[in-house]
Amino acid sequence: MIEPGERVLLLGASGSGKSTLLHGIAGLLGGSDEGEEQGSVSVDGRHPADARERIGLVLQDPDTQAVLARVGDDVAFGLENLGTPPAEIGPRVTAALAAVGLDVPLDRSTSALSGGQKQRLALAGVLAMEPGLLLLDEPTANLDPDGVAEVRDALERIAGERTVVVVEHRVATWWDFVDRVVVLGADGVIADGRPADVLARHGARLDAAGVWVPGAQLPAPLLRSEDGAVLLSASDLAVGRERAHPVARGIALDVRRGAALAITGPNGAGKSTLALTLAGLLAPRGGQLEASAALRQGLASAEPVRWRSRDLLTRIGTVFQSPEHQFLTGSVQAELELGPRALGLRGAALAAVVDPLLERLRLGRLAKANPHTLSGGEKRRLSVATVLATSPSVIVLDEPTFGQDARTWRELIALLGEQLDAGRAILAVTHDPAVVEGLGAAEHRLGRTREAA
Repeated sequence: MIEPGERVLLLGASGSGKSTLLHGIAGLLGGSDEGEEQGSVSVDGRHPADARERIGLVLQDPDTQAVLARVGDDVAFGLENLGTPPAEIGPRVTAALAAVGLDVPLDRSTSALSGGQKQRLALAGVLAMEPGLLLLDEPTANLDPDGVAEVRDALERIAGERTVVVVEHRVATWWDFVDRVVVLGADGVIADGRPADVLARHGARLDAAGVWVPGAQLPAPLLRSEDGAVLLSASDLAVGRERAHPVARGIALDVRRGAALAITGPNGAGKSTLALTLAGLLAPRGGQLEASAALRQGLASAEPVRWRSRDLLTRIGTVFQSPEHQFLTGSVQAELELGPRALGLRGAALAAVVDPLLERLRLGRLAKANPHTLSGGEKRRLSVATVLATSPSVIVLDEPTFGQDARTWRELIALLGEQLDAGRAILAVTHDPAVVEGLGAAEHRLGRTREAA
């Protein structure tokens, strides 16, 4: 039972069912003909499907929540469906965008937004409807630190008497915001109470189960190599999705063997665009990007964007910000086998690559599952594993620890550290300072340009 006006932080290890529970409360799971169903859920004494005007849900993947092509229209969409008087819609759209700090023109294309900006857009669309129940599934996961503070402060201002249920892995932002913590485990609720009481009574158990708790111990930072051979070198580089509108320019950096480089900066600064350019998946919009002879391994061109996909396979591997964008098969096992098979591995040699990754990243029990049915954290681990399976010399990762519980976060950092020890280079786009520290990464920070705003 969640009482009206309560603020609840819903915790649990990756894959424990947090997002599924939110979807059930929002009335999005369908009936028993679409899966197994036990018990019941009600909102204001009604089935959730009959109370949707009272419920606002921010999904874990903001790409799935954008409906219309322009920012202003997208935020107004819910208001129009609720029959809001036209004179009220404009001011509420503007106020919602201001509350989440999304300072872009109303006619900006939603597809042109960065991942963090899409997250703010999704939250603005829900806030504009002023629902009585707010369900937030990792609402700050891909936001820069300023964005996290803006969203937290915005919710503090607008929450009022509303009921709020937040799912997050990293809890520090929300610990003082909520008045109740509920923790899910394999067999249901394993802790429920005031934040301080839950931490005092169950802290050690929760930490052992992989739940992030305040003050959780992180791995000791790696010692970063300064003298590894340069594999990729950028000078006066400009990057952008459109040739006429670079989002960042004047970039100079080196990606070195056995070293990690973190790309940081505010949402919309061009971090993902830079990563895709360095990975050979977007053409530079100016300046120079060259691969070393050691990375080219006999290829004629020094420009990664000119390489074929098969050429990239063992040279530069990329983990996209949205894991779903790189899934190509119908099972976790087949997804992991795809790259090694393209390299000619079969039988025992194939199993020797795939089986350890399934075990290390806690995906073994999901080997036959469809990748698209996994939790957000499980999808992220699978996307990382598919790249590691081909052992590329340069590993490009966009938000590599998104959706991870404390245990899987540590395991990912340890696994990436082993890649560095093996002489591979890591380029990581991240808002998580613990990732920078854990990998002993050098940091290249991007600022927002006028074009990116």
